[in-house]
Amino acid sequence: MKIRLKDIALRTGFSINTVSRALQNKEDIAKETRQIILATARELGYIPNGLASGLRSGLTRTIAVILSDVANPFFAIMTRFIEIAARKNNYAVFVLNSGEEQELEEQAIGIAMNKGVDGIILFPVQESARSIELLRQAKIPYVLVGRHFDHEDTDFLITDDINGGYLATEHLIQAGARRILLLNGPGHMSCAREREEGYRKALKAYGIGYNSGLVIQHEITHGNTYALLKQILANRFEFTGIFAFSDVVAWEAIYALQEAGIRVPEQMKVVGYDNIQSQLYYPFPLTTIHISKDRMAFRAVEIMMKKIKGEAELECYQEIFETTLIVRSSC
Repeated sequence: MKIRLKDIALRTGFSINTVSRALQNKEDIAKETRQIILATARELGYIPNGLASGLRSGLTRTIAVILSDVANPFFAIMTRFIEIAARKNNYAVFVLNSGEEQELEEQAIGIAMNKGVDGIILFPVQESARSIELLRQAKIPYVLVGRHFDHEDTDFLITDDINGGYLATEHLIQAGARRILLLNGPGHMSCAREREEGYRKALKAYGIGYNSGLVIQHEITHGNTYALLKQILANRFEFTGIFAFSDVVAWEAIYALQEAGIRVPEQMKVVGYDNIQSQLYYPFPLTTIHISKDRMAFRAVEIMMKKIKGEAELECYQEIFETTLIVRSSC
Protein backbone atom coordinates (compact mmCIF):
# COMPACT_ATOMS: atom_id res chain seq x y z
CA MET A 1 0.00 0.00 0.00
CA LYS A 2 1.34 3.43 -0.93
CA ILE A 3 2.13 5.59 2.09
CA ARG A 4 0.70 9.13 1.91
CA LEU A 5 1.41 12.35 3.79
CA LYS A 6 -1.91 11.77 5.57
CA ASP A 7 -0.60 8.48 7.00
CA ILE A 8 2.50 10.16 8.43
CA ALA A 9 0.35 12.96 9.85
CA LEU A 10 -1.97 10.47 11.58
CA ARG A 11 0.97 8.57 13.06
CA THR A 12 2.84 11.65 14.33
CA GLY A 13 -0.07 13.91 15.25
CA PHE A 14 1.22 16.77 13.10
CA SER A 15 -0.78 18.42 10.32
CA ILE A 16 -0.36 17.35 6.69
CA ASN A 17 1.13 20.77 5.93
CA THR A 18 3.73 20.40 8.70
CA VAL A 19 4.62 16.90 7.47
CA SER A 20 4.99 18.17 3.91
CA ARG A 21 7.23 21.06 4.93
CA ALA A 22 9.38 18.86 7.16
CA LEU A 23 9.96 16.39 4.32
CA GLN A 24 11.04 19.32 2.15
CA ASN A 25 13.52 20.48 4.84
CA LYS A 26 11.81 23.85 5.19
CA GLU A 27 13.58 26.10 7.72
CA ASP A 28 10.39 27.06 9.57
CA ILE A 29 10.01 23.51 10.93
CA ALA A 30 11.71 22.84 14.28
CA LYS A 31 14.60 20.37 14.21
CA GLU A 32 12.93 18.01 16.70
CA THR A 33 9.68 18.03 14.71
CA ARG A 34 11.56 17.31 11.48
CA GLN A 35 13.43 14.40 13.06
CA ILE A 36 10.20 12.82 14.32
CA ILE A 37 8.52 13.17 10.93
CA LEU A 38 11.56 11.89 8.98
CA ALA A 39 11.91 8.90 11.32
CA THR A 40 8.21 8.05 10.93
CA ALA A 41 8.42 8.43 7.14
CA ARG A 42 11.34 5.98 7.04
CA GLU A 43 9.55 3.57 9.35
CA LEU A 44 6.43 3.58 7.17
CA GLY A 45 8.44 3.32 3.93
CA TYR A 46 7.30 6.65 2.52
CA ILE A 47 8.57 7.42 -0.99
CA PRO A 48 8.21 11.09 -2.06
CA ASN A 49 6.44 11.75 -5.34
CA GLY A 50 9.16 13.66 -7.16
CA LEU A 51 7.17 13.82 -10.38
CA ALA A 52 4.22 15.53 -8.72
CA SER A 53 6.54 18.00 -6.99
CA GLY A 54 8.24 18.70 -10.29
CA LEU A 55 4.95 19.35 -12.04
CA ARG A 56 3.99 21.88 -9.38
CA SER A 57 7.31 23.74 -9.44
CA GLY A 58 8.27 23.26 -13.08
CA LEU A 59 11.47 21.56 -11.90
CA THR A 60 12.59 17.93 -11.84
CA ARG A 61 15.00 18.54 -8.94
CA THR A 62 17.76 16.69 -10.78
CA ILE A 63 21.21 17.83 -11.92
CA ALA A 64 23.27 16.07 -14.56
CA VAL A 65 26.99 15.69 -13.85
CA ILE A 66 28.92 14.90 -17.04
CA LEU A 67 32.37 13.51 -16.26
CA SER A 68 35.28 13.39 -18.67
CA ASP A 69 36.63 10.06 -17.34
CA VAL A 70 34.56 8.02 -14.91
CA ALA A 71 37.46 5.55 -14.49
CA ASN A 72 39.60 8.23 -12.81
CA PRO A 73 39.05 8.25 -9.00
CA PHE A 74 39.36 12.04 -9.03
CA PHE A 75 35.98 12.29 -10.75
CA ALA A 76 34.42 9.78 -8.38
CA ILE A 77 35.54 11.96 -5.45
CA MET A 78 34.18 15.09 -7.10
CA THR A 79 30.87 13.39 -7.86
CA ARG A 80 30.55 12.26 -4.25
CA PHE A 81 30.96 15.84 -2.98
CA ILE A 82 28.56 17.18 -5.63
CA GLU A 83 25.99 14.58 -4.62
CA ILE A 84 26.33 15.53 -0.94
CA ALA A 85 25.78 19.21 -1.73
CA ALA A 86 22.90 18.48 -4.11
CA ARG A 87 21.15 16.30 -1.54
CA LYS A 88 21.25 19.15 0.98
CA ASN A 89 19.28 21.16 -1.59
CA ASN A 90 16.81 18.29 -2.12
CA TYR A 91 18.34 17.52 -5.52
CA ALA A 92 19.36 14.20 -7.05
CA VAL A 93 22.41 13.73 -9.29
CA PHE A 94 22.32 12.03 -12.68
CA VAL A 95 25.84 10.96 -13.79
CA LEU A 96 27.03 10.57 -17.39
CA ASN A 97 30.52 9.90 -18.80
CA SER A 98 32.15 11.28 -21.95
CA GLY A 99 35.35 9.21 -21.78
CA GLU A 100 37.27 12.30 -22.98
CA GLU A 101 35.46 12.11 -26.34
CA GLN A 102 33.77 15.20 -27.76
CA GLU A 103 31.02 13.30 -29.57
CA LEU A 104 30.11 11.33 -26.44
CA GLU A 105 30.04 14.56 -24.43
CA GLU A 106 27.55 16.09 -26.85
CA GLN A 107 25.45 12.92 -26.71
CA ALA A 108 25.52 13.08 -22.90
CA ILE A 109 24.27 16.67 -22.96
CA GLY A 110 21.41 15.58 -25.24
CA ILE A 111 20.51 12.69 -22.93
CA ALA A 112 20.55 14.98 -19.89
CA MET A 113 18.29 17.52 -21.57
CA ASN A 114 15.89 14.78 -22.69
CA LYS A 115 15.68 13.66 -19.06
CA GLY A 116 14.56 17.18 -18.18
CA VAL A 117 17.37 17.97 -15.73
CA ASP A 118 17.30 21.46 -14.21
CA GLY A 119 21.00 22.07 -14.80
CA ILE A 120 24.30 20.50 -15.89
CA ILE A 121 27.69 20.45 -14.15
CA LEU A 122 30.16 19.70 -16.93
CA PHE A 123 33.78 18.54 -16.75
CA PRO A 124 34.46 19.45 -20.39
CA VAL A 125 36.48 17.49 -22.95
CA GLN A 126 37.39 20.75 -24.75
CA GLU A 127 38.07 19.37 -28.22
CA SER A 128 35.67 22.08 -29.43
CA ALA A 129 33.18 24.61 -28.07
CA ARG A 130 30.19 22.81 -29.61
CA SER A 131 29.03 21.59 -26.20
CA ILE A 132 28.85 25.19 -24.96
CA GLU A 133 26.76 26.13 -27.97
CA LEU A 134 24.38 23.24 -27.27
CA LEU A 135 23.94 24.37 -23.67
CA ARG A 136 23.39 27.98 -24.67
CA GLN A 137 20.85 27.11 -27.34
CA ALA A 138 18.94 24.98 -24.85
CA LYS A 139 19.09 27.84 -22.30
CA ILE A 140 19.83 25.35 -19.55
CA PRO A 141 21.89 26.41 -16.50
CA TYR A 142 25.41 24.97 -16.54
CA VAL A 143 28.75 25.29 -14.78
CA LEU A 144 32.13 24.10 -16.09
CA VAL A 145 34.53 22.47 -13.62
CA GLY A 146 38.27 21.85 -14.01
CA ARG A 147 38.73 23.38 -17.46
CA HIS A 148 37.72 26.62 -19.17
CA PHE A 149 37.48 28.21 -22.60
CA ASP A 150 39.63 31.31 -23.09
CA HIS A 151 37.24 33.20 -25.33
CA GLU A 152 33.90 32.07 -23.93
CA ASP A 153 31.78 34.00 -21.43
CA THR A 154 30.95 30.93 -19.35
CA ASP A 155 30.72 30.06 -15.67
CA PHE A 156 33.70 27.97 -14.59
CA LEU A 157 35.56 26.76 -11.53
CA ILE A 158 39.21 25.83 -12.07
CA THR A 159 42.38 25.40 -10.05
CA ASP A 160 45.50 27.56 -10.33
CA ASP A 161 47.16 25.16 -12.75
CA ILE A 162 50.03 27.51 -13.58
CA ASN A 163 51.02 27.64 -9.92
CA GLY A 164 50.47 23.87 -9.61
CA GLY A 165 52.77 23.21 -12.55
CA TYR A 166 55.38 25.52 -11.07
CA LEU A 167 55.27 23.92 -7.60
CA ALA A 168 55.51 20.38 -8.99
CA THR A 169 58.47 21.20 -11.22
CA GLU A 170 60.24 23.25 -8.56
CA HIS A 171 59.98 20.38 -6.09
CA LEU A 172 61.48 17.94 -8.61
CA ILE A 173 64.35 20.35 -9.27
CA GLN A 174 65.00 20.83 -5.56
CA ALA A 175 64.99 17.03 -5.16
CA GLY A 176 67.84 16.82 -7.66
CA ALA A 177 66.08 16.21 -10.98
CA ARG A 178 67.34 18.29 -13.91
CA ARG A 179 65.87 16.46 -16.90
CA ILE A 180 62.16 16.40 -16.04
CA LEU A 181 59.71 14.53 -18.23
CA LEU A 182 56.30 16.22 -18.39
CA LEU A 183 53.67 13.55 -19.09
CA ASN A 184 50.95 16.00 -20.02
CA GLY A 185 47.39 15.82 -21.27
CA PRO A 186 46.36 16.84 -24.81
CA GLY A 187 46.99 20.46 -25.78
CA HIS A 188 43.30 21.27 -26.27
CA MET A 189 42.83 21.06 -22.49
CA SER A 190 43.23 24.41 -20.75
CA CYS A 191 44.58 22.73 -17.60
CA ALA A 192 47.27 20.90 -19.61
CA ARG A 193 48.42 24.12 -21.27
CA GLU A 194 48.53 25.97 -17.97
CA ARG A 195 50.38 23.19 -16.14
CA GLU A 196 53.01 23.27 -18.89
CA GLU A 197 53.24 27.05 -18.50
CA GLY A 198 54.02 26.54 -14.80
CA TYR A 199 56.56 23.85 -15.73
CA ARG A 200 58.33 26.26 -18.10
CA LYS A 201 58.37 29.05 -15.51
CA ALA A 202 60.00 26.82 -12.92
CA LEU A 203 62.69 25.65 -15.34
CA LYS A 204 63.46 29.26 -16.24
CA ALA A 205 63.54 30.34 -12.58
CA TYR A 206 66.19 27.69 -11.87
CA GLY A 207 68.25 28.35 -15.00
CA ILE A 208 67.33 25.09 -16.76
CA GLY A 209 66.75 25.21 -20.50
CA TYR A 210 63.38 24.14 -21.90
CA ASN A 211 63.57 20.92 -23.94
CA SER A 212 60.46 20.25 -26.05
CA GLY A 213 61.52 16.60 -26.30
CA LEU A 214 60.82 16.21 -22.60
CA VAL A 215 57.20 17.39 -22.95
CA ILE A 216 54.82 14.70 -24.13
CA GLN A 217 51.12 15.23 -24.76
CA HIS A 218 49.11 12.03 -24.70
CA GLU A 219 45.66 10.59 -24.10
CA ILE A 220 45.21 10.42 -20.34
CA THR A 221 42.51 7.74 -20.12
CA HIS A 222 43.18 4.35 -18.54
CA GLY A 223 46.24 2.41 -19.75
CA ASN A 224 47.68 4.98 -22.16
CA THR A 225 50.42 6.30 -19.84
CA TYR A 226 51.61 2.81 -18.95
CA ALA A 227 51.96 1.82 -22.63
CA LEU A 228 53.61 5.14 -23.53
CA LEU A 229 56.21 5.02 -20.77
CA LYS A 230 57.04 1.39 -21.53
CA GLN A 231 57.88 2.51 -25.06
CA ILE A 232 59.90 5.50 -23.84
CA LEU A 233 61.93 3.35 -21.47
CA ALA A 234 62.55 0.77 -24.20
CA ASN A 235 64.13 3.54 -26.30
CA ARG A 236 66.46 4.40 -23.37
CA PHE A 237 65.23 7.98 -23.19
CA GLU A 238 67.05 9.69 -20.32
CA PHE A 239 65.29 11.68 -17.60
CA THR A 240 65.53 11.82 -13.82
CA GLY A 241 62.10 13.12 -12.82
CA ILE A 242 58.48 12.94 -13.95
CA PHE A 243 55.80 15.57 -13.55
CA ALA A 244 52.53 13.76 -14.33
CA PHE A 245 49.33 15.44 -15.49
CA SER A 246 47.33 13.59 -12.83
CA ASP A 247 47.76 11.12 -10.00
CA VAL A 248 46.40 8.34 -12.22
CA VAL A 249 49.00 9.18 -14.86
CA ALA A 250 51.68 9.20 -12.13
CA TRP A 251 50.66 5.78 -10.79
CA GLU A 252 50.67 4.23 -14.25
CA ALA A 253 54.11 5.72 -14.81
CA ILE A 254 55.38 4.32 -11.50
CA TYR A 255 54.02 0.89 -12.42
CA ALA A 256 55.94 0.98 -15.73
CA LEU A 257 59.09 2.19 -13.94
CA GLN A 258 58.90 -0.61 -11.38
CA GLU A 259 58.49 -3.21 -14.13
CA ALA A 260 61.65 -1.81 -15.73
CA GLY A 261 63.54 -2.15 -12.43
CA ILE A 262 63.72 1.61 -11.83
CA ARG A 263 63.25 2.48 -8.17
CA VAL A 264 61.06 5.40 -7.05
CA PRO A 265 62.26 7.72 -5.55
CA GLU A 266 65.87 6.47 -5.41
CA GLN A 267 66.38 6.48 -9.20
CA MET A 268 63.34 8.45 -10.38
CA LYS A 269 61.40 11.28 -8.74
CA VAL A 270 57.65 11.49 -9.49
CA VAL A 271 55.05 14.17 -8.78
CA GLY A 272 51.35 13.78 -9.59
CA TYR A 273 48.37 16.14 -9.60
CA ASP A 274 44.94 16.10 -7.83
CA ASN A 275 45.89 14.63 -4.42
CA ILE A 276 43.51 11.71 -4.70
CA GLN A 277 45.12 10.30 -1.56
CA SER A 278 43.43 13.04 0.45
CA GLN A 279 40.29 10.87 0.12
CA LEU A 280 41.48 7.44 -1.03
CA TYR A 281 44.38 5.67 0.68
CA TYR A 282 46.73 3.81 -1.64
CA PRO A 283 49.80 1.84 -0.55
CA PHE A 284 52.30 4.01 -2.44
CA PRO A 285 52.39 7.57 -1.00
CA LEU A 286 52.53 9.97 -3.96
CA THR A 287 53.90 13.51 -3.88
CA THR A 288 51.25 15.59 -5.61
CA ILE A 289 49.53 18.93 -6.12
CA HIS A 290 46.53 19.36 -3.86
CA ILE A 291 43.30 20.95 -5.08
CA SER A 292 40.22 21.62 -2.95
CA LYS A 293 37.88 19.03 -4.42
CA ASP A 294 35.22 19.47 -1.75
CA ARG A 295 35.21 23.27 -1.98
CA MET A 296 35.01 23.21 -5.76
CA ALA A 297 32.17 20.67 -5.75
CA PHE A 298 30.15 22.51 -3.10
CA ARG A 299 30.68 25.81 -4.91
CA ALA A 300 29.57 24.29 -8.23
CA VAL A 301 26.29 23.19 -6.65
CA GLU A 302 25.86 26.55 -4.91
CA ILE A 303 26.21 28.39 -8.23
CA MET A 304 23.93 25.88 -9.94
CA MET A 305 21.19 26.48 -7.36
CA LYS A 306 21.44 30.23 -7.92
CA LYS A 307 21.18 29.78 -11.68
CA ILE A 308 18.23 27.39 -11.45
CA LYS A 309 16.40 29.84 -9.19
CA GLY A 310 17.14 32.70 -11.58
CA GLU A 311 19.23 34.53 -9.00
CA ALA A 312 22.38 34.74 -11.16
CA GLU A 313 21.13 35.63 -14.63
CA LEU A 314 23.36 38.69 -14.95
CA GLU A 315 26.39 37.25 -13.15
CA CYS A 316 29.27 35.24 -14.60
CA TYR A 317 31.16 33.10 -12.13
CA GLN A 318 34.80 32.51 -13.07
CA GLU A 319 36.71 31.34 -10.01
CA ILE A 320 40.21 29.96 -9.49
CA PHE A 321 41.02 27.74 -6.50
CA GLU A 322 44.48 27.62 -4.97
CA THR A 323 46.93 24.75 -5.45
CA THR A 324 49.47 23.53 -2.91
CA LEU A 325 52.25 20.94 -2.84
CA ILE A 326 51.79 17.78 -0.77
CA VAL A 327 55.12 16.01 -0.19
CA ARG A 328 55.12 12.23 0.19
CA SER A 329 57.69 9.54 -0.55
CA SER A 330 57.64 9.42 -4.38
CA CYS A 331 60.04 12.33 -4.57
